[in-house]
Amino acid sequence: MSKKENTTSQLTLTWRRLRRNKMAVVGLIIIAFIILVAIFAPYVAPHDPLKQDFRMLRKSISAQHWFGTDQLGRDILSRIICGAGITLKIAFSAVLIGFAIGTIIGLIGGYYGNKIDLAILYVTDILLAFPGILLALAVVAILGPSVIGVVVAAGFSSIPQFIRMTRSVVLSEKQKDYVMAARATGENNISIMLRYILPNCLAPLMVLFSLRLAVVVLIAAGLSFLGLGVQPPSPEWGAMLNEGRAYLQTAPLISIFPGLAIMILVLAFNLLGDGLRDALDPRMKR
Repeated sequence: MSKKENTTSQLTLTWRRLRRNKMAVVGLIIIAFIILVAIFAPYVAPHDPLKQDFRMLRKSISAQHWFGTDQLGRDILSRIICGAGITLKIAFSAVLIGFAIGTIIGLIGGYYGNKIDLAILYVTDILLAFPGILLALAVVAILGPSVIGVVVAAGFSSIPQFIRMTRSVVLSEKQKDYVMAARATGENNISIMLRYILPNCLAPLMVLFSLRLAVVVLIAAGLSFLGLGVQPPSPEWGAMLNEGRAYLQTAPLISIFPGLAIMILVLAFNLLGDGLRDALDPRMKR
């Protein structure tokens, strides 16, 4: 069997296992739905998310405004729909940063070992000692509150997890026969890492990628809630929570619906991550 056919069969087998996990399928459907809503937000949103109508301040649910209106008369449903794209862009961009940098560093440290690995391990342990939100706060304090600041901050907080995961897999894989055989044939270290070891790291890294998306959504929302992330009037879900906290008693819908949106998206990423873990782990085969 060729390498391409083997990869195709592995993907087919993984998909079959994933389909058996009903909760993972539910998570995948929710994520796909939110992505589609974000892509077609300008056509799906019933109102302009930034348009203020002072005749409709803090209105409850109605036929015209399904989720009610906020303190400035803006349609909450439209703001949630348009904010989905912002949240997803931040989440995927940040995790991609953590994935790219963390995987490279973990690959180098785990493969070469010795002082390089020891130095990387010490720095990683120091970073892991701090909660992700604190690392993100430190980065945002340097870069300032903005979308780019949130992406870099959340991405930086994801790097240690990817380093740890990659390093642990590399330490196991580099002792196996196929790596020894590649060395014996004269393959250089970079080729061995990229052609042989890295593909075997991708399965656990994909699981971590999905789970980190959930964490980054919470970090981004938390930074915006504190006023250190995406700034108003942008309809980012965490910023919407921040705007609505002053009206929790008089108009709770301003905060309830953005909070539910965050909860549903985080739950969907976690369900998909758990399903991928079971599908990609041969020991979970039924």
